[in-house]
Amino acid sequence: MALNKNNNPVLWVSQKLSLHLDKHRIHLSRPDALIQLTFLGLLTGILAGGVIVLFRMLVEESQGVLLPGNSENYEALSIEARFLFPVIGSLIIAVVFHFFSKGIHVLGVARVIERMAFHQGYLTLRGFLLQFFGAAVAIISGHSVGREGPNVFLGAASGSLLGQFLTLPNNSIRTLVGCGTAAGIAASFDTPLAGVIFSLEVVMMEYTLAAFLPITIAAGSATMVSIFVFGNEPAFVVPHIQQGALTQLPLVILLGLLAGTLSAFFIHLLQSVAHHSRTLGFTTKIMLSGVIVGLIASMMPAVMGIGYDTVSQMLAGEIALNILLLLLLLKLLATVASIGLGIPGGSIGPVLFLGACLGGSFGLIVRLIFPELQADAGFYSLLGMGAVMGASLQAPLAALTAMMELTHSPQIIMPGMIAIVIANLTASEVFRKKSLFLSVLEASDVNVYTNPITQTLRRIGVASVMNKAVIQVAASIELERVESLFKDNPKWLLIEDKNHQHLQSNTQLMPAIELVKYLESSKQESVEEESIKKELDLLEIPAKRMDIASIHLQATLEEALNKLDKHNIDALYVERMSAPGIMRLYGVITRAQIESAYQLK
Repeated sequence: MALNKNNNPVLWVSQKLSLHLDKHRIHLSRPDALIQLTFLGLLTGILAGGVIVLFRMLVEESQGVLLPGNSENYEALSIEARFLFPVIGSLIIAVVFHFFSKGIHVLGVARVIERMAFHQGYLTLRGFLLQFFGAAVAIISGHSVGREGPNVFLGAASGSLLGQFLTLPNNSIRTLVGCGTAAGIAASFDTPLAGVIFSLEVVMMEYTLAAFLPITIAAGSATMVSIFVFGNEPAFVVPHIQQGALTQLPLVILLGLLAGTLSAFFIHLLQSVAHHSRTLGFTTKIMLSGVIVGLIASMMPAVMGIGYDTVSQMLAGEIALNILLLLLLLKLLATVASIGLGIPGGSIGPVLFLGACLGGSFGLIVRLIFPELQADAGFYSLLGMGAVMGASLQAPLAALTAMMELTHSPQIIMPGMIAIVIANLTASEVFRKKSLFLSVLEASDVNVYTNPITQTLRRIGVASVMNKAVIQVAASIELERVESLFKDNPKWLLIEDKNHQHLQSNTQLMPAIELVKYLESSKQESVEEESIKKELDLLEIPAKRMDIASIHLQATLEEALNKLDKHNIDALYVERMSAPGIMRLYGVITRAQIESAYQLK
């Protein structure tokens, strides 16, 4: 019912605002709402960038207080402290998750992928807080985890929560999750393009113009927020690296094979640890991780935390071969113990660390065997980082882009491409390993599979396809009121049972033309029989009717199709709660409309 502005101006403004927002929500349900999505991407990037800045400040300020010297100076701790730090950190994480997790144990990038695959990108505030504080404790206490995975989750959750707050269509919420993902990577390394590619390659799992524009602006805005607070200091100190000559091309190929093998072995170890520890309780696993990492850290403190300072030393060629090999082994074991046993940290940082160890060791060995080649250990460290990242995450383009942005050197592209492609093929085709994130999910009995049809249906909201020419009517209606039903030329009649006040699962849908046909035939019969009914039961007259169920205005065509299949019906009515206890009818969507929408795309 329309409100008068003079009678109740507050409700009038509220109604107008609601109608205006509904207009934008319906437009955003289209896959090509570029202007609105780009603006929302900008908001998401700024929001996610701010969250990631707060997270980084919490970690670095806490490390500055607890550690002597610089923020990652775990080497200055005593042996006892290096053992106790991870153990105490595990205890804090175990207590927090025991009382507050409510069953949420898998976080990071894997959690984002799982929520995108099965829950339309919906992430919760609880998960956001668990990731924020859980990952901070894990990194500060020296567990072998990175901040990039938590940053991705925090960015994705920021976009998801923003979309949920605005009650946007689910296809738009999915895009905002992609925006937050890109913002997380971009703000971690100041590599906006790598963030865009990572988001499209790993989380969205598709490249579309509608996603590319908002994700790009989100990555750029998050990078600007990070630079504004922390300056333009890169994550790694990459010195001028001497590029290898073409004569070293076979060595680049060999490094790619080694990187792919290391990546496959790393993923295999994670799968094995996750599988064999499934019978253990979460608290037991977390505490076991703390003890293992503590023991390793007491011998080699460089494995603790993110380790960016150590990676910078590797890129500069400042670490001896025997130390690099020992670091490679111990960092691998510490990372598997941390991530495989459920510590809520990221895996991208450790993957880069392992790649730098492998590449640096390889370069030094080449220099020992072939001194005439004058191999640059830093060059091979950088190649190793890109190759292990690309193979472990199955994100070759993101890895290559990150290498280029970190070095500001386009000359790295050709050898980087070769090493990354060889590493990816080795891990995926020779050893048959999926990405690290998908392997973690499969260890938890979560299998993520997408196909082109599903991806297309996820990009389109029901609001952009539904037929709005529908009216809601009672099953029993007086004949003299029937003509008034057709004043707005409805195509569909949504018939509710007269014994129920609200729409129920047994509500039926009837084409309006069916009522017209019945009225014409009944008039002829009434003339012949000289008897005219005064009341009409729309559920009793001979006509084509369909069983129908409800679906929310936010839903995607994938959700609609799944609901049609679940209830074995061919139509849904689209609704949304416009006020507490009041559901508003927006339209009707049929199976044929969904199929037509996909075919047109």
